[in-house]
Amino acid sequence: MTGENLPQFRLPVADPDFVQNPYPLLAELRETTPVFFDPDMNRVVLTRYADISAVLKDKRFGRSALHRYSRDELGWPPPDPAQAQFDAFNGNHLLDSEPPKHTRLRSLVGLAFTPRRVEGLQTRIEAILAGQLSGLGASRAFDLVADYAEPLPVTVIAELLGVPEGDRAMLRPWSAAIVRLYEPSAGPQAQAEAERAVQDFSALLRDLSQQRRLKPRDDLITAFVQAEEAGDRLSEQELIDTCILLLNAGHEASVNGLAAGVLALLRNRNHWDALVEAAPREDSLPIFRRATEELLRFDTPLPMFERIVLEALELHGAALKPGDRVSLLYASGNRDPLKFMEPDALNLGRDPNPHLTFGLGIHYCLGAPLARLELALSLRALCRALPGLRLVNPDEPGQYTGGFVIRGLARLDVIG
Repeated sequence: MTGENLPQFRLPVADPDFVQNPYPLLAELRETTPVFFDPDMNRVVLTRYADISAVLKDKRFGRSALHRYSRDELGWPPPDPAQAQFDAFNGNHLLDSEPPKHTRLRSLVGLAFTPRRVEGLQTRIEAILAGQLSGLGASRAFDLVADYAEPLPVTVIAELLGVPEGDRAMLRPWSAAIVRLYEPSAGPQAQAEAERAVQDFSALLRDLSQQRRLKPRDDLITAFVQAEEAGDRLSEQELIDTCILLLNAGHEASVNGLAAGVLALLRNRNHWDALVEAAPREDSLPIFRRATEELLRFDTPLPMFERIVLEALELHGAALKPGDRVSLLYASGNRDPLKFMEPDALNLGRDPNPHLTFGLGIHYCLGAPLARLELALSLRALCRALPGLRLVNPDEPGQYTGGFVIRGLARLDVIG
């Protein structure tokens, strides 16, 4: 790919200042350079909502191209043996598959991971939240990320899958190690850590799936084992990779979305106070669901995704061939004034709110209903328990982890 017909710009994805607050630069790019070629990432980058949504719904773009072409045909280098386990996982799960494999996997996974199963978790999620909040009393400073945002998704996914309590301690570190390899700046150490995480997580899930075949239980691993359509079932490896994906994708979106959302609310105190006033009502969950949608739009936890070109085509004057990559800046599209009125303002009543955070098209996030439920319930429980919550250091910005593909606060010091 040359991008010779496009302006060139190097998106500073490894710059801590950009990761800290990417929105001013993204606004400038939307206005002056909405489509550009990044020579460092070797890809076309899209910043506007209309362009991003069009690519997400266009079947000439996919998450993978190896179902149609060999690496030689695409001009791709041979696989890196240093991340063989990670690549095998990445090439086998639902998110990075294309039809007909994607259609088959999504159908089988959908038989087990149903909206009814997700909504049935509400009472259990509320009980877990109550337990977490019991130790976070008023007038005590704590880290909202480590002490509140992180434990819930791990516990919920672990209980949903049926991972025994004694095996849960490594789930968060495994997830963090695996997703770190999606960052463009990931190096040899990240590769080694991701390899070990995939290997160890797979070993645990393989053991659990074999146990469930012999002794079924009321959990998602058992449901995946038993899911069948027209005589077809998930293979053991497909089951393992699906479970890893559920933890990684669901956990990162929930943790980062809640922490960034609370930070935004505490910086816009009138919105926090409005939610606190609504929280005690039994019928308040729809208010928090709507607020969650706006928080996910306002500060996108997964700012950049990519698509791979599957057919020769022209995109804004650039001739693209199969195997070329296009980066989609969800965080920019979610602040596009051509789509959202006053996009840089937090508006908890925004409706409709067609944000891009969970994607569009056939790869729309399967775990979105669970992430939405966790976020709405977490936010409501926090408002009920600690209505006077405030930032310990209101003049200091929250510190982000350093990644831009998956962007989240490293910590957020608050006091009840």
